[in-house]
Amino acid sequence: MAIVYMTEEGYKKLADEIVQLEAVDRKAISAQIAEARDKGDLSENAEYDAAKEAQGMLEMKISQMKETLANARIIDESKLKTDKIQILSTVKIRNLNNNQEMSYTLVSENEANVRQGKLAINTPIGQGLLGKKVGEVAEVVVPAGVLRLEVIDISL
Repeated sequence: MAIVYMTEEGYKKLADEIVQLEAVDRKAISAQIAEARDKGDLSENAEYDAAKEAQGMLEMKISQMKETLANARIIDESKLKTDKIQILSTVKIRNLNNNQEMSYTLVSENEANVRQGKLAINTPIGQGLLGKKVGEVAEVVVPAGVLRLEVIDISL
Protein backbone atom coordinates (compact mmCIF):
# COMPACT_ATOMS: atom_id res chain seq x y z
CA MET A 1 0.00 0.00 0.00
CA ALA A 2 1.20 3.50 -0.78
CA ILE A 3 1.96 6.18 1.78
CA VAL A 4 -1.15 8.03 2.92
CA TYR A 5 -0.77 11.64 4.01
CA MET A 6 -3.12 12.70 6.79
CA THR A 7 -3.70 15.52 9.21
CA GLU A 8 -3.09 14.81 12.87
CA GLU A 9 -6.86 15.08 13.39
CA GLY A 10 -7.55 12.53 10.64
CA TYR A 11 -4.96 10.12 12.06
CA LYS A 12 -6.48 10.32 15.55
CA LYS A 13 -10.01 9.86 14.18
CA LEU A 14 -8.97 6.71 12.29
CA ALA A 15 -7.15 5.31 15.35
CA ASP A 16 -10.23 5.99 17.51
CA GLU A 17 -12.48 4.27 14.99
CA ILE A 18 -10.26 1.17 15.06
CA VAL A 19 -10.50 1.07 18.87
CA GLN A 20 -14.31 1.33 18.62
CA LEU A 21 -14.52 -1.49 16.07
CA GLU A 22 -12.25 -3.77 18.07
CA ALA A 23 -13.67 -3.05 21.53
CA VAL A 24 -17.39 -2.68 20.82
CA ASP A 25 -18.40 -3.95 17.39
CA ARG A 26 -16.24 -7.10 17.54
CA LYS A 27 -17.84 -8.07 20.89
CA ALA A 28 -21.35 -7.43 19.56
CA ILE A 29 -20.78 -9.72 16.56
CA SER A 30 -19.29 -12.43 18.81
CA ALA A 31 -22.45 -12.24 20.93
CA GLN A 32 -24.63 -12.59 17.81
CA ILE A 33 -22.65 -15.66 16.72
CA ALA A 34 -22.97 -17.24 20.18
CA GLU A 35 -26.70 -16.54 20.24
CA ALA A 36 -27.20 -18.04 16.78
CA ARG A 37 -25.08 -21.07 17.71
CA ASP A 38 -27.33 -21.69 20.72
CA LYS A 39 -30.31 -22.04 18.40
CA GLY A 40 -29.18 -25.44 17.20
CA ASP A 41 -28.29 -26.89 13.79
CA LEU A 42 -25.74 -24.59 12.17
CA SER A 43 -26.15 -26.08 8.69
CA GLU A 44 -29.55 -24.42 8.25
CA ASN A 45 -29.09 -21.40 10.51
CA ALA A 46 -29.29 -18.19 8.47
CA GLU A 47 -28.65 -16.02 11.54
CA TYR A 48 -25.38 -17.83 12.19
CA ASP A 49 -24.28 -17.48 8.55
CA ALA A 50 -25.15 -13.77 8.55
CA ALA A 51 -23.28 -13.16 11.82
CA LYS A 52 -20.20 -15.03 10.55
CA GLU A 53 -20.27 -13.00 7.32
CA ALA A 54 -20.59 -9.76 9.32
CA GLN A 55 -17.63 -10.88 11.43
CA GLY A 56 -15.53 -11.47 8.32
CA MET A 57 -16.44 -8.06 6.91
CA LEU A 58 -15.61 -6.36 10.22
CA GLU A 59 -12.23 -8.08 10.47
CA MET A 60 -11.43 -7.10 6.88
CA LYS A 61 -12.36 -3.47 7.61
CA ILE A 62 -10.22 -3.42 10.77
CA SER A 63 -7.30 -4.91 8.84
CA GLN A 64 -7.57 -2.33 6.04
CA MET A 65 -7.80 0.54 8.52
CA LYS A 66 -4.76 -0.71 10.44
CA GLU A 67 -2.82 -0.95 7.18
CA THR A 68 -3.79 2.62 6.31
CA LEU A 69 -2.66 3.78 9.76
CA ALA A 70 0.64 1.89 9.41
CA ASN A 71 1.33 3.67 6.10
CA ALA A 72 0.14 7.08 7.29
CA ARG A 73 2.39 10.10 7.43
CA ILE A 74 1.19 13.09 9.42
CA ILE A 75 1.52 16.35 7.53
CA ASP A 76 3.49 19.09 9.27
CA GLU A 77 1.05 21.94 8.75
CA SER A 78 3.64 24.54 9.79
CA LYS A 79 5.59 23.84 6.58
CA LEU A 80 2.66 24.42 4.24
CA LYS A 81 2.58 27.50 2.02
CA THR A 82 -0.12 29.32 0.12
CA ASP A 83 1.74 30.19 -3.08
CA LYS A 84 0.34 27.13 -4.88
CA ILE A 85 -2.29 24.47 -4.20
CA GLN A 86 -1.17 21.42 -2.22
CA ILE A 87 -2.67 19.01 0.28
CA LEU A 88 -4.46 20.88 3.10
CA SER A 89 -4.81 24.02 0.96
CA THR A 90 -8.19 25.67 1.21
CA VAL A 91 -9.01 26.92 -2.26
CA LYS A 92 -11.66 29.27 -3.51
CA ILE A 93 -12.42 28.50 -7.14
CA ARG A 94 -14.80 29.78 -9.79
CA ASN A 95 -16.36 27.36 -12.23
CA LEU A 96 -15.98 29.31 -15.48
CA ASN A 97 -18.68 27.15 -17.11
CA ASN A 98 -21.44 28.52 -14.84
CA ASN A 99 -19.65 31.31 -12.89
CA GLN A 100 -20.36 29.57 -9.57
CA GLU A 101 -17.81 29.98 -6.75
CA MET A 102 -16.90 27.17 -4.37
CA SER A 103 -14.41 26.57 -1.57
CA TYR A 104 -12.75 23.26 -0.77
CA THR A 105 -9.96 22.02 1.44
CA LEU A 106 -7.86 19.35 -0.28
CA VAL A 107 -7.35 16.38 2.05
CA SER A 108 -6.38 12.72 1.91
CA GLU A 109 -8.89 10.20 0.60
CA ASN A 110 -9.63 9.00 4.16
CA GLU A 111 -10.57 12.47 5.36
CA ALA A 112 -12.69 13.51 2.38
CA ASN A 113 -16.23 14.72 3.05
CA VAL A 114 -17.74 16.93 0.34
CA ARG A 115 -20.56 18.09 2.66
CA GLN A 116 -17.89 19.55 4.94
CA GLY A 117 -16.02 21.05 2.00
CA LYS A 118 -13.19 18.48 2.20
CA LEU A 119 -12.25 17.21 -1.24
CA ALA A 120 -9.97 14.20 -1.73
CA ILE A 121 -6.70 15.11 -3.35
CA ASN A 122 -6.88 12.02 -5.60
CA THR A 123 -10.18 13.02 -7.25
CA PRO A 124 -10.07 14.46 -10.78
CA ILE A 125 -10.78 17.97 -9.42
CA GLY A 126 -8.18 17.58 -6.65
CA GLN A 127 -5.58 16.37 -9.14
CA GLY A 128 -6.42 19.16 -11.56
CA LEU A 129 -5.99 21.84 -8.91
CA LEU A 130 -2.69 20.57 -7.46
CA GLY A 131 0.17 22.95 -8.11
CA LYS A 132 -2.03 25.73 -9.50
CA LYS A 133 -1.56 29.33 -8.37
CA VAL A 134 -4.03 32.18 -7.89
CA GLY A 135 -5.31 33.34 -11.28
CA GLU A 136 -4.55 30.06 -13.07
CA VAL A 137 -7.27 27.96 -14.67
CA ALA A 138 -7.44 24.20 -14.24
CA GLU A 139 -9.20 22.22 -16.94
CA VAL A 140 -10.54 19.06 -15.35
CA VAL A 141 -12.11 16.18 -17.28
CA VAL A 142 -15.16 14.85 -15.45
CA PRO A 143 -17.94 12.51 -16.64
CA ALA A 144 -20.10 15.53 -17.56
CA GLY A 145 -17.38 17.09 -19.72
CA VAL A 146 -14.58 19.54 -19.00
CA LEU A 147 -14.69 21.84 -16.00
CA ARG A 148 -12.74 25.09 -16.24
CA LEU A 149 -11.89 26.14 -12.69
CA GLU A 150 -10.21 29.48 -11.96
CA VAL A 151 -8.23 29.67 -8.72
CA ILE A 152 -9.37 32.79 -6.83
CA ASP A 153 -7.66 32.28 -3.46
CA ILE A 154 -5.41 29.81 -1.61
CA SER A 155 -5.25 29.69 2.18
CA LEU A 156 -4.61 27.23 5.00
